[in-house]
Amino acid sequence: MNASSPSQEKRPSVILVGVDFGHAHFDGELLELGLLAQTAGFAVADRVSCKRRAPDPALFVGSGKAEEIKMLAQSTGASEVLFDQSLSPAQQRNLERALDLPVNDRTLLILQIFAQRARSHEGKLQVELAKLQYLSTRLVRRWSHLERQSGGIGMRGGPGETQIELDRRMIGESIKRTKERLEKVKKQRATQRRQRERRDAYMISLVGYTNAGKSSLFNSLVKARAYAADQLFATLDTTTRQLYLGEAGRSVSLSDTVGFIRDLPHGLVDAFAATLQEAADADLLLHVVDASNPAHLEQIQSVQGVLRDIGAGDVPQVLIFNKLDAMEPSTLPRELSDVMELDGVSVSRTFVSAHTGQGMPELRALLAQRVLATHPNQGPELPVALDESEKPLP
Repeated sequence: MNASSPSQEKRPSVILVGVDFGHAHFDGELLELGLLAQTAGFAVADRVSCKRRAPDPALFVGSGKAEEIKMLAQSTGASEVLFDQSLSPAQQRNLERALDLPVNDRTLLILQIFAQRARSHEGKLQVELAKLQYLSTRLVRRWSHLERQSGGIGMRGGPGETQIELDRRMIGESIKRTKERLEKVKKQRATQRRQRERRDAYMISLVGYTNAGKSSLFNSLVKARAYAADQLFATLDTTTRQLYLGEAGRSVSLSDTVGFIRDLPHGLVDAFAATLQEAADADLLLHVVDASNPAHLEQIQSVQGVLRDIGAGDVPQVLIFNKLDAMEPSTLPRELSDVMELDGVSVSRTFVSAHTGQGMPELRALLAQRVLATHPNQGPELPVALDESEKPLP
């Protein structure tokens, strides 16, 4: 193992565990889970992977492997164990007893990152709802203190109501309140969308696997200063700006949405429905792909699955193969624009580098062509109230 840097030593260390059940997308080196852990503020002490035909009902990995993980945790000083797959509440409880350490899974890790990154009121509400829904499944028989009775005279709760029932009821009430607050936000978003539709606005949404460079591409197109970083889930809240396309003689609305990921927890898909609705309501999706990532084809399929889940599977797409500057020389394309087969449909594909600007003029021309094909220009149109970041390029 490499020596940790001083900044890493201050972080709580974790052991990563992944189980290969024969699925094609299994990440044997747990690279993505490691990035998620680092994004959440952990240092990776070690990695453990094994093969099984099916999960062990009690310990997920079996008693022998659990003992191995316990010894490894003791030798490395790890303070927590993270699993790449989702654990049932019973498996999580049994593992914590066997390992004598906190045990969490990929789902909670993603929730933690979302809770750290959410900035807008809507984003925070969505994260809160997803976390409450996750916790509601973890109450059953997990903590011994939840088994005692708390009912009686002067006690909160009904006669004989156990602590677990009280906690479940309180979480249920919190979920109901959060859903009501989110419903108000959805109505506000729907009003804004109707206003854009009345203005005959053409809406484009950036979608893609997390860390594919969506925010960098967004900044490059509209000269904005949206947060972009080489990390997972750098952007959680939807940002919309006006993009002026000179060749089309008009401006369009461009939205940057939250990145997708393999095995995205369904609770997050439901909780982020309001944000992801931008993609479902778009006239065109720019599906951004990290062309330098060897697993980019699997990432494309993961994004397609989420798009189908949110009702955006039939929205027209253009594939944007980003990070052209980081591609291996042997994998560089002969042409910057071509066509690729996607779910049985021929889809336009263009290669760009948001970092160097290569391919960006061709991308803007392609967007103008798409806009004119569905919204013929009625004459020169200039965007209203442009700020310096939204003015057309010279």
